Amino acid sequence: MQILSLECVDSTQKYLKELILEKKITPPYAVVADVQTDGIGSRGNEWSSIKNNLFLSFVISFTELPKDLKLESASIYFSYILKETLEELGSKVWLKWPNDFYVNDKKIGGMITNVVNECVLCGVGLNIVEAPENFAKLDIILERNFLVERFFANIEKKSLWKQVFSKYKLEFDKNQNFYTHDKNLIISLGNASLQDDGSIVINGERIYSRR
Repeated sequence: MQILSLECVDSTQKYLKELILEKKITPPYAVVADVQTDGIGSRGNEWSSIKNNLFLSFVISFTELPKDLKLESASIYFSYILKETLEELGSKVWLKWPNDFYVNDKKIGGMITNVVNECVLCGVGLNIVEAPENFAKLDIILERNFLVERFFANIEKKSLWKQVFSKYKLEFDKNQNFYTHDKNLIISLGNASLQDDGSIVINGERIYSRR
C-alpha cells in the first residue's frame, strides 16, 4: 500500500477520489492527513477535525478483495479489521453496526465506504488524541503511522469475509441498546437480526449499510 502523507487537506476521501477519477494513482493507495478542513461524516455530516487525530482514506481494486467479499459487506469487513487492529494494541473498542467505532457508550470514529471506478474507497476518522464535545477518544496511546501500517498489514492478509463475519456476529449483541439511521429515521437496534452479508432485518425490513 503506497501512502501519501499530507499536512492539511479538505478531505482525504475527496482528495483520493479525485486522484482515482483522474487516473493519477494505482490502487492500493492511501492518503493520511494531520488536519482536514471539510471531513465527511455519516449521512453527509461533517467530521470534526482536531490535529493529529486519524484522517485516512484508502482505495483497493475489486480484483484485490477477498474472493467471498460482496460489496455490500465491505464496510463492515474493513471496519472490523481496523477494530481488531486496535484490539491487538490493547484497546477495548467495539464496532457498532455497521461501521462506527465506540469505546463504552461513546463514539470515537467511523468509516465510510464507496465504490469508485471498480474500486472500494474507504474513509476513516478516528479520535486518537482528542475528541470533540459529545464524543470520546481512543482508550490507548499509540502513534498514528504505526496504527496505519499495522492496519494495512492486516488488510493485506486478505482474510475471508466468512472469517471476519464469524467473529463480528459473536459481538453483535453489544448493539442492543443503540440506534441506527435509515431513510432519515432513527431505528433501535434492540430487535435487529444480523444476516450473513452483514445487513440487518428490523420489523421485517432488510437494511444495508448505505455508507
